[in-house]
Amino acid sequence: MSIDVQLQLKELELQSLLEVTQAINENADEADLYKMYKFTLRPNKHISKLALYVFDEAWNYKISFGTNKGNEYARITLPNGILECTTETNIEQLEDIGVFKEFQKVLPVKHKSVILAYILVSFAKIETFDEDFLMNLENFIEALTNVIIVAVENKKLARKQQQQEQFKAQLMLAKNVQQLLFPKKLPYTNTLKIVADYLPHQTVGGDYYDYILINDHKFLLCIADVSGKGIPAALLMSNFQAALRILVRQHLSLKKIIHELNHLVWLNTQGESFATAFFMEYDFKTKQMTYVNAGHNPPLLFQNYLLQELKEGTTILGSFKELPFVQITEINHIESFFLFCFTDGFTETVNEQGEEFGSDQLAAFIEAHKHLDQQELHKELIKVLYQYKGKNEYIDDITLLSCGVKNN
Repeated sequence: MSIDVQLQLKELELQSLLEVTQAINENADEADLYKMYKFTLRPNKHISKLALYVFDEAWNYKISFGTNKGNEYARITLPNGILECTTETNIEQLEDIGVFKEFQKVLPVKHKSVILAYILVSFAKIETFDEDFLMNLENFIEALTNVIIVAVENKKLARKQQQQEQFKAQLMLAKNVQQLLFPKKLPYTNTLKIVADYLPHQTVGGDYYDYILINDHKFLLCIADVSGKGIPAALLMSNFQAALRILVRQHLSLKKIIHELNHLVWLNTQGESFATAFFMEYDFKTKQMTYVNAGHNPPLLFQNYLLQELKEGTTILGSFKELPFVQITEINHIESFFLFCFTDGFTETVNEQGEEFGSDQLAAFIEAHKHLDQQELHKELIKVLYQYKGKNEYIDDITLLSCGVKNN
C-alpha cells in the first residue's frame, strides 16, 4: 500500500476521532455515540464484519454489521472461549464459540487491566494488506472503541452522581419533615420535665418519641422503634405518629389506641415490618400512671428508691392482624417518679471487644447519676456510650426519652 494511501487513511481516522470527540463534547447520548461508532467503521472497506460487546454489570451486545446473524447477536451470550481472551486472539484458536466462528479475531479493549469490551472483527481480503497496516487498523478500532466506552462510562458516572445528589436532597427533605413530626417543645418545669435525644443511624430512621397533652392534667408519652432503616422505616414511623395523634384526640382508651395502631402497621406492611412501642399516660389529678409495653425495651421506673422495669403489655405491633392480648397496667398513688425510656440502638451498641452496653449497665449508670439535672444526665449518657463504642460505628438509631414528675 502506497504512502499516499496510508496518509489518506490516517487523515480519515483522525477526522473520525475528532468528530466523535466533538459529539462527546456536545453531550450526545449513548445511543447516538454507538450509532456514530458504527457509521464510522462500517464504510471502511477493509473491515468486513464487526460486533461489539460492552460490559455493563453484564456483557451486553451494542452493534454489529456485515455478520450472518445481524442483530440476533443481541440474544447470544458471549462464550467462555471469548471471555477468557485477554489479548488479541485469532478465532480459529478458540474452541466452543458457536456462531462467533464467522469472525477472524477477538480484540479485547482494556482500561488499565480491566477489560471493558470485546470487538469481534473480520478483515477484507486485500492483497495490499501488510502486517503494519493491519496492526494500525486494529489500533484505530481499539482507540475509537475506547473513546466511545470511556465517554459512555463518564455519562453513567455523571448520571449516578446526579442521582446521588438528588437522593441526598430527598434525604435532607425527609430529615426536615421527620424533625417536624417530633414535638417542637417539651415541658421542663418544676413538676414535669421531659427530655429527648434522637440520633439517627442514617439521615432518617425509624425511631420515634412523642409527648401529647390530653387535657390540662393528663398527658401521654410514647417511644417506638420501627423495624428497618432509612426512608421506608421513616415513612412507616411518620404514618404511626400521625395515627397516634389522631387517635389520642378522639379520646380513645389506651387499649383501643394500641389495637388501632397494630391494625395500621399490619395494613401498611402485611406483617413484613413491625414496630415496638411503649405508651404511658399520667394523670396529675388522680396520681395514676397507666402503661402498655408493646414488645419494646422495658423502660426504667425509679420511684421511692426502687427500680422497676415496665414490661407488661402486649406483643410487637404489626406482626399479627389482631393482637392476641393487651394488658393495661395501672400504678396508683404515684406522686413523684423518674421514667427513662430508650430504643435498642443504645443498649445494643458494642465496644471493640464485641460486648454490648446492655440495659444493666444503663440502669446502674442512671441509678448513680439520677441526682444530675435531667438534661445533663442525657448528655453524660451519650458521652459514656460514645467512649464505650471506641472505634466501632453505631449500628442503629438511638433514642433516649426521660420523664421526671414531682406532684406535690
